[in-house]
Amino acid sequence: MISIGDIATLIEYKFFRAPDNKRAYISADDERCWQLLQHTSRSFVAVIEELNPELREPMMIFYLVLRGLDTIEDDTGLDPAVKLPLLREFKQRVLTRKDWTFNDSSPTEKDRILLQEFDVVLRLYHDLKPAYQDVIADITEKMGNGMADYAAEDAAGNFDGLETIADYDLYCHHVAGIVGEGITRMAEIAKYISGPAVSDPSLYESMGLFLQKTNIIRDYREDMDEGRSFWPKEVWKKYATHLSDFTDPKNRQNGLHCISELMLLSLAHVTDCLQYLSNVEEPSLFRFCAIPQVMSIASLELVFNNPKVFETNVKIKKPLAVRLILDSGSMHNVYQIFHHFVIQIHQKNVPTDPNFFKIELMCARIVQYINEHDAEGQAAISRYSAIHDKRRSLLGFSVSEEDFEMYSGIAMGITLFGSVLLLMFGTAVYFGARLPQYDN
Repeated sequence: MISIGDIATLIEYKFFRAPDNKRAYISADDERCWQLLQHTSRSFVAVIEELNPELREPMMIFYLVLRGLDTIEDDTGLDPAVKLPLLREFKQRVLTRKDWTFNDSSPTEKDRILLQEFDVVLRLYHDLKPAYQDVIADITEKMGNGMADYAAEDAAGNFDGLETIADYDLYCHHVAGIVGEGITRMAEIAKYISGPAVSDPSLYESMGLFLQKTNIIRDYREDMDEGRSFWPKEVWKKYATHLSDFTDPKNRQNGLHCISELMLLSLAHVTDCLQYLSNVEEPSLFRFCAIPQVMSIASLELVFNNPKVFETNVKIKKPLAVRLILDSGSMHNVYQIFHHFVIQIHQKNVPTDPNFFKIELMCARIVQYINEHDAEGQAAISRYSAIHDKRRSLLGFSVSEEDFEMYSGIAMGITLFGSVLLLMFGTAVYFGARLPQYDN
């Protein structure tokens, strides 16, 4: 059920939010590319649209090129003899041309239209600055070869997940960590990012791995239904004989424990992500990078201890997603969003979970990092303490913190109640109400 607060959030986003930048189509090809982006990712298109014009077109083309590559890799009905060479040679066979299209995708492949009209993307790709083209081509080559390595194993009959956590990390690197590298390199060209975010590859690697690992947990049922799996056997083998066992309600508790351990592998990237974001200097790029990360921590909290993961593809509700978009404009807000959901994870953690203590330690480590780095939050706490110290001194006597909070709460309640009565009275008089008249 949608609440009044949810409705207010949606109205705020739709009618009162001012976008960072306004996009205008520069050509018919450009308009069609934005339409294809809307088709392939409704959630992602909004953050790309609002990027600074310097990065808007390069990021849009970057996403569509990688989405085209991903569409080929995801197509389980495509003959490996066609798929594998195309993935490995995408840079040479596709990006060097302006007229390449592909019409052999499976009829059920939902993004096949992108490949059918890929010449539109290629024409805009060749209009980009050479520096941006070089980054896109390099990342495409790395990702295509990584996808082909996994697709070759998949074709050989590996339908029970990846073998080890190292394999899990490598797969996530190929499909997501490399994307973080590409975004960072293009942002550096635009001079919108600096410091450790550029010099320390582990930071932009974590940006991709945190998103991908969280999505892999969330997408368990969808992947199983499509005959593929990514959960590492090194983890799930502790809790089941076969990965599909978790679809049986009798195995749900073990399945939840498995999610807990996988969640730890995601949470291990959080502090790196926060450090990376703190080095993004351009506001629209900050939002572009931050929004997927706050969505991911919200999704991770949603899947934790949630048996519905084994029944359907769970997703955070739209009002929450909109609220996260609205609130992701500053590093302080991002710190507070992460703090909120990490505390929620801590509160959902139960002692019967075999990963209980590890989860508690991980949550404590993240909260400590946020407390140490959120300068705005620390300043707010200092101001709050100073105000309360002054108020206590004005009382002329000492009270405990708990009693002072109680007295302050009572006083605030009385003040608020009186203000509401006064407002109601004033409104009534304004609209013609009259005070009762009594005879003496």
